[in-house]
Amino acid sequence: MLWRKKRRKDPEIAPDEIFLDASNAPDFDRARFEGRLEKPLSHSAFFSLGIALTILFLVLSVRAWDLQIVQGKEFATNSADNALEVRTLFAPRGIITDVFGAVVAENIEKEDRSVRRNYPVPALGHIIGYVSYPKKDSKGVYYDTKQTGLAGLEAKYDALLAGKNGKLLTEVDALGQVRSQGTVVPAEVGGTLQLSVDAALEETFAKIIADVVESKRFIAGAGVIMDVHTGAVRAIVSYPSYDPNVMASGGPSDIIAQYSKDPGHPFLDHAVQGVYAPGSIVKPLVASGALTDGIITPDTVINDPGSLSMPDPYHPGKSFVFKGWKALGPVDVRKAIAWSSDVFFYTVGGGFGGQKGLGIDRLAYWYHQFGLGSVTGIDVPGEVSGLIPTPEWKKETFNEPWYLGDTFFTSIGQYSVQVTPIQMVRAIAAVSNGGKLLAPKLLADQIPEFAVVPVDAAALKVVQEGMRKTVTEALASALNFPYVKVAAKTGTAQTGTRNQFDNSWVVGFFPYDNPQYAFTVALERGPAGAGSQAVSVMRELFESLYAENSPYVGGTATTTVRLPGGQHIRVSAGQTVQ
Repeated sequence: MLWRKKRRKDPEIAPDEIFLDASNAPDFDRARFEGRLEKPLSHSAFFSLGIALTILFLVLSVRAWDLQIVQGKEFATNSADNALEVRTLFAPRGIITDVFGAVVAENIEKEDRSVRRNYPVPALGHIIGYVSYPKKDSKGVYYDTKQTGLAGLEAKYDALLAGKNGKLLTEVDALGQVRSQGTVVPAEVGGTLQLSVDAALEETFAKIIADVVESKRFIAGAGVIMDVHTGAVRAIVSYPSYDPNVMASGGPSDIIAQYSKDPGHPFLDHAVQGVYAPGSIVKPLVASGALTDGIITPDTVINDPGSLSMPDPYHPGKSFVFKGWKALGPVDVRKAIAWSSDVFFYTVGGGFGGQKGLGIDRLAYWYHQFGLGSVTGIDVPGEVSGLIPTPEWKKETFNEPWYLGDTFFTSIGQYSVQVTPIQMVRAIAAVSNGGKLLAPKLLADQIPEFAVVPVDAAALKVVQEGMRKTVTEALASALNFPYVKVAAKTGTAQTGTRNQFDNSWVVGFFPYDNPQYAFTVALERGPAGAGSQAVSVMRELFESLYAENSPYVGGTATTTVRLPGGQHIRVSAGQTVQ
């Protein structure tokens, strides 16, 4: 208590501390508090300050313990990461263009600076496909840093289109602010993919098929137009289809749910994966084989009374009756093609009376020579081969013998014959180009690949004439135009448990005198009697092309091409944009 006693010994205030007046006030430096009286702090102030400092020290000690000991390892790791981190520079995916350079798949930057794939021609959904985007975890860290092709050409050529991501080295301070950054590895832009497809033709063709399918109550449809000299596919339609923009975005979910419920199967590429009974469109192929094998000649005449009757060897007095669609009387091969005589092709296929037939082995041989029952090699995943029935197949599948009636029905594209639209378009292209069975191409400027069908050139000429008569005199007269000569063959195949539905087909080529393009249209499961509607599709397409003065029908019109970045230019027929 000595310090207290000392303070009590001298309680007086020195005179120089109190005797201040106006005379000496100016001598003090007021900024340094000279001339001010000092008042000592109270004991309670010292005590309160000590308590506050003690509490502050304890709080800081506890916080330091938490930061250094409890969470020290985690914060040390975060500190190292925050100080210097490597960020991904996402590579722009390569664009896809049509044969003229018009963009059909591009990159669009969103408001949040993310990049999304955009598909301006949804009708090409099955061919182009779609992508999946880079993915983040709940903390915003990317665990998947690629745009990956999931279907179609996006998947097939993913390595070309994807490019290579780069790396950005970034220095970040304790507050998360970027202090400096520099590119370590620059991103490489993906390569451009140019298709053989004409986007404008594709959109027109797709709209017409969709309109006919919906208005005539079919459940699906497909169409292909192909160059008969190169195999370049100019248009390939599958309806209904999915919108690749929806699939890439993963929504809206209700639209994707509708896809799954649609009886037309939007996820099925009907042009490449859809298999259908072809019906009478195979008759040009059968005629080509029969003429080459010498089974018939161009002058062979077979009477078509509307049906063919054969005695039943197991039930004396009874007969099997194979009906045709109409009694046509005496017909040669040209007329049989034009008017689609079932009786003529029953006879040519299986033989009847004094007329020898091809038989199932040669029938299957010629189907295979024209590419039926095998994949075409088109440049998209998932192509199917279809089916050409044989005695071996029937025995293995049903454990039943092969009958002559099976051969009859196989010769007119019925029984268990199944083909795809892409198979039929190249088969008809081979009829038109002298026997070159081309591999369909979806990329521009590819070297043509083909196998040679061992068919007689004179036989093909006769078949071409029969297909032209189909247009000028018979079942495809709706395609008889003054501005372009078309050769065609129609087909109707009955389906359903009671044959209550029709598949409608038309195949052909144009111009007739100098073939450039082959086409096929298949409409699936329409009401009975709707077998002529595939012809309606091609009629509307030709009329639309003529109205546009299109080069496809001899016109001279140019076409508008949308380039990357939104610029539009006009190009002439055959001109491409680099």
